[in-house]
Amino acid sequence: MLNALSRKGYHGVGLTELLAEAGTPKGVLYHHFPGGKTELAIAAIETVVSHMTGGLQKLLKRHADPADALQAWMVSAQKLLVGSGFEQGCPLASIALESTPDDAAIRAALAYGFSSIRAHLAEAWQNAGIAPARSANLAGLMVSAYEGALLQARVAGQVQAM
Repeated sequence: MLNALSRKGYHGVGLTELLAEAGTPKGVLYHHFPGGKTELAIAAIETVVSHMTGGLQKLLKRHADPADALQAWMVSAQKLLVGSGFEQGCPLASIALESTPDDAAIRAALAYGFSSIRAHLAEAWQNAGIAPARSANLAGLMVSAYEGALLQARVAGQVQAM
C-alpha cells in the first residue's frame, strides 16, 4: 500500500490497487477503516511517520552530528529511489503535493507527521548544543532539504540533484 501511495499519490492510486497491494478484500477494508480510502491513507501516513522517526532515531544514535545523520538519511533515500527506478519517493510528499483544502483530515495527519519528524531533528540539534529556536529552524531546513532533494531527483531521474 505504501509503495502505491509513494509512486502515485493519494488521488493517483485507486482503492482496488491499494487493496490488491495489501492482499486484502474490500470487506475487510470497510470493517477496519469505515472512513474508506481517507482513513486508510491517514493510517498509511502514521505508519510512514513511525518508520521515518524510528529510522531517524537510529541514525541520530549512530551519528553524533545531526548533519552526518542527515547525510546518511539522504544516502538511504537515494538507494530507495534508484531501486524503484525513480518512481518511489516519499509517500508523505506524494500525498501532500496533491492534497487540497478539502482533504482536511489528510492534511492534519501530514502536518502532524512533518511536525514529529522536525521535533526529532530539533531535539538532536539541541543535544548537540544548539539553542532551541535555532534547532527548530535547522530541523525545518533539514526536512525541507530532504523532501526537496527527493522531489528533484525523482523528476530528473538521477540522484545528482540530491
